[in-house]
Amino acid sequence: MKQTFDITGMTCAACSARVEKATRSVEGVQDVAVNLLKNSMEVSYTDETPAARQRVDDAVCAAVSHAGYGAEVRGGGSAVARSSSNGTSSRSAGRATPQQRAEAERKQMRMRLIVSFAFTIPLFCLSMGHMFGWPTPSFFSGAENVLPFALTEFLLLLPVIFVNFKFFKVGFISLAHGAPNMDSLIALGSTASTLYGVYALYRMGYALGAGQVEAAHAFAMDLYFESAAMILTLITLGKYFEARAKGKTTDAVTSLMDLSPKTAVLRASGEEREIPIEDVRVGDELVVRTGASVPVDGVVVEGSAAVDESAITGESVPVEKGVGDRVIGATVSRSGWMVLRAEHVGEDTALAGIIRMVDEATSTKAPIEKIADKVSGVFVPVVIAIALVAFCVWFAMGAGLETALARAISVLVISCPCALGLATPTAIMVGTGRGARSGILVKSAEVLQMAHDVKTVVLDKTGTITQGHPGVISFTCAEGADERELVASAAAVERYSEHPLAKALVDYASNRGLAIPEAREFSQVEGGGVSAVVGSSRYMVGNARLMESGGIALGGLVLAGERVADEGATPLFVAKDGAVAGMVAVADAVKPTSAQAVKALSAMGITTVMMTGDNEKTALAVQKTCPVDRVIAGVLPADKEREVARLVEEGSGAVAMVGDGINDAPALARADVGIAIGAGTDIAMDAADMVLMRSDLLDVARAVQLSRATMRIIKQNLFWALIYNAACIPVAAGALAWAGVTLNPMIAAAAMSLSSVCVVSNALRLRRWKPTEYSANHEAEVDGALGRCQDDGCSKDDEKENLMEKTLHVEGMMCPRCVAHVKKALEEVPGVERVDVDLDAKRAVVTLSEDVADEVLVEAVVKEDYEASMEA
Repeated sequence: MKQTFDITGMTCAACSARVEKATRSVEGVQDVAVNLLKNSMEVSYTDETPAARQRVDDAVCAAVSHAGYGAEVRGGGSAVARSSSNGTSSRSAGRATPQQRAEAERKQMRMRLIVSFAFTIPLFCLSMGHMFGWPTPSFFSGAENVLPFALTEFLLLLPVIFVNFKFFKVGFISLAHGAPNMDSLIALGSTASTLYGVYALYRMGYALGAGQVEAAHAFAMDLYFESAAMILTLITLGKYFEARAKGKTTDAVTSLMDLSPKTAVLRASGEEREIPIEDVRVGDELVVRTGASVPVDGVVVEGSAAVDESAITGESVPVEKGVGDRVIGATVSRSGWMVLRAEHVGEDTALAGIIRMVDEATSTKAPIEKIADKVSGVFVPVVIAIALVAFCVWFAMGAGLETALARAISVLVISCPCALGLATPTAIMVGTGRGARSGILVKSAEVLQMAHDVKTVVLDKTGTITQGHPGVISFTCAEGADERELVASAAAVERYSEHPLAKALVDYASNRGLAIPEAREFSQVEGGGVSAVVGSSRYMVGNARLMESGGIALGGLVLAGERVADEGATPLFVAKDGAVAGMVAVADAVKPTSAQAVKALSAMGITTVMMTGDNEKTALAVQKTCPVDRVIAGVLPADKEREVARLVEEGSGAVAMVGDGINDAPALARADVGIAIGAGTDIAMDAADMVLMRSDLLDVARAVQLSRATMRIIKQNLFWALIYNAACIPVAAGALAWAGVTLNPMIAAAAMSLSSVCVVSNALRLRRWKPTEYSANHEAEVDGALGRCQDDGCSKDDEKENLMEKTLHVEGMMCPRCVAHVKKALEEVPGVERVDVDLDAKRAVVTLSEDVADEVLVEAVVKEDYEASMEA
């Protein structure tokens, strides 16, 4: 259990390091993770009892306050979560959210910026105008007016110091606590410039009193008031742009939060009324109409609708939902009408879980961030020491107080611990948010980094590579048999059986739109099959042993059955009136994108391993369709964990395990990166480090790509932040003055501000990240597809030539729901490999692996109440 604190006053990595150090010193604190970007802190306790947590909460707040910063428990002053009746967390009345505080701070920064520029611009024009030939008012010109000139500059500086006094307050408090930060550098540089200007004012007064007008004029030309003002203004400008850029890093999460509907339509006692989403209870019946958002997670109990789930799963095509189907809160009904029964509300919804998971991930630290933490811990003290050394050296060399001071001030203001502190968290924030919008949920920053090093991916077979349930992949008829009649009759016999293979046959007939007749005199043979009378004929459906016991010769279907069995499928024979009439091949089919996903991983240099509890023959048959590099068959759940452990110990890069079931949980936990698919069990998802909402293996490759892109940005940020400071600090100290290369404090301040903005802006490039898609090769999906390749020696080129396309003109499609209907109807036709439907063109392009009659395709569309005809 972790406690979240909101931290105020942090401005750079040195601040976060100081807060973390202060918190770790509190007794009862087990672990601490401070997030500079979010101004938050996650704390783990050694004692989870409410009383102990309350005590540690207070001690943490006190320790952070003593360190010069502010801390408060998020959601209230107590560690004990307060829950409302519906299970949602309540917030103290009037307490601002982190987003509201961030927005208020941005507005305050904007006002500070406006005031700073309003006074800095005339100050700059007055002090530097003579260098550029700008006109100067007569009462400020001439040696006799140097005192009004200098006093006016000082008065223009005071409002800039006043509105930016936070730099001085935080900077000097941190310095007093022995933990100087970026504000300390700014405060020291601005104060040094201002004090030198005040010193010059006094010297001018003494000079004028002594009649030394030229000496007074010389001091007036080197007041440094404009440098102090420009330092504060440019730093504020950089902070303002940085705040705006930071806001964009959380856009993905914020948009997810905005998806949550504010109201729901409750149906009770035959009436409908709109209620706040907070009042929805488990078991309530809610009405969802076209265009409305699904309020909470639930099950459809009435009606149907096409639901757009792209915001949650990333799937762009609306999904048809009917009675008994589950719906996810915050998805949108594009067409139709339905009533759902609420099952998960408040903090228990899928959307709340996603937001919580992303928030937790962005609150953790990637291992690479420790580099910045170590550097930041000593960065500011080292910079102050360099500034002092630069001042002393230049002064000792006789360069004069002004030059020595300018060098020291430039060193102070050009140094940028901010860039180091923001290099990693900004990229993590944007990367995890972008992943969430793509249906890839990452649980921690450490996992996001670890995925970058994945060299081996272990894939569970059932439910991960395959659909997870048996289906009919082919139906072979004996000579003279009517296929439609035979399929319908076989389904009529199997309808009374509860065996999974029987259900596959019934579903196959239903999906083809066949009318299943009534059967009578049903009987079941243990371990063999079933029989019944349909019409005037007796049918038997079962394995070869059942046929043999009935004295039925299989004839030419024997070889077909053996071939199907060799390919990992189960052959079921159908007999009519004592003679064999056909054979059904049933298997757990490979998902359409599994082969493409394996190829994508291979193209990325990743070894793929399929692990299954099935026998080796079945596993090897799946390998023909989905070309994994290695197969490990016949393993029990405990064996899976041991096999993954062995791969991890081999040390050939990080190992990722992808699974969906309870039996995969130990292996998921043991792998370097555990990846659960969204359709899996809750136990598997809890044990995993990543969750793929779309249950699509292609997202495994996308997750690795996202990790690599994020790590690339992090390394770029750390490189430029370190190089910037390594190169600029010596230049600011005057190391290249002999070559005429120097930096004055104003340029140094501008460079410092720009460095932080560049780091954040570079991280924002991840918002435009898109995965590299590897096009699917249909021949790979056909190769070895359990009965589709009749000759083991056939070449892939031959199979590719066997693929054909047919185009249908479809009338009556009005919306994406119609497109989904047509696509689904055509995909269920045997022999159809892929269907592309164009709503605007009213066209459906069907890719076939075998010849399918035109009338069969047209009939499939007509059954869905659309008009269809073949195009030439």
